[in-house]
Amino acid sequence: MNYRILMDVSGDIIPSIAEEQQIGFLPMEYTIHGENRVLRGMESPEILKQFYDGQRSGDLTQTTQITPGQYEEYFTEYLKQGVSVMCLCLSSGLSSTYGSACLAAENLREKYPELSVIPVDTLGATGGIGVLAERAARNKNRGMSLQENVENLREAVRHIRHQFMVQDLMYLRRGGRVSGAEAVLGTALSIRPVMKIDEQGKLVVIEKKRGNKMAVRALLEEFEQSYDADAEDVVYIVDADAGETAEALRQGILENFPDAVIRRIGLSPIIGAHTGPGMAAILYMGK
Repeated sequence: MNYRILMDVSGDIIPSIAEEQQIGFLPMEYTIHGENRVLRGMESPEILKQFYDGQRSGDLTQTTQITPGQYEEYFTEYLKQGVSVMCLCLSSGLSSTYGSACLAAENLREKYPELSVIPVDTLGATGGIGVLAERAARNKNRGMSLQENVENLREAVRHIRHQFMVQDLMYLRRGGRVSGAEAVLGTALSIRPVMKIDEQGKLVVIEKKRGNKMAVRALLEEFEQSYDADAEDVVYIVDADAGETAEALRQGILENFPDAVIRRIGLSPIIGAHTGPGMAAILYMGK
């Protein structure tokens, strides 16, 4: 079956790899300097710098979710060409994106009965979706059918690890992850929450460290314990204008796993709108 791999732009993937593997993107909207911007792929480093500098200066950043109708429109572009679709969606534990994609797929089934639209709940975000997208492309290149590929990815979703740290607790306060008092006190004490996306695809705080170095050490310790070095999958390091932290994570990984294939990329503003500047993450296949 002829099919295409799509991912929504809450995920992060190296642009040249997406182009080479013909991985398509589903647009989303976000605000920058008070203006709406449609994100149709990976944002440029220059725009990302403006976005996170804007947050530091007080810009209120927001995002808009894709509606079922918009999904139908995007999927139809491929179906009209006789091409089925696999769509990697932001975690159902963080957004209604996956549910909207499923509604759109159901609505299109009668109109295109010979083709398929299969949304995949990644139970993740950012570079975790990138890891899965690269895996999906590898599977497709090896001859996997659409259904075989989807089943392989749904199994892999159970093993993807999303580990990250944030700098500004005020963004977590807006999302209800910490209280206002915790955010104010934590910011004053340079507290860096170490977080993960759990098995239900929801954001949870694992522990709180004082200062960047302690938070980086906690991320690396967790990576060393849970990383599946035998898997073919790549490791993504993603940061919200926190290059020094991202580089410390990269070097720390390579000290113990010199053969790890590491991708570094800036954090999508779709996720960065909710985590704030300074966020840094490691996304990888766990044991």
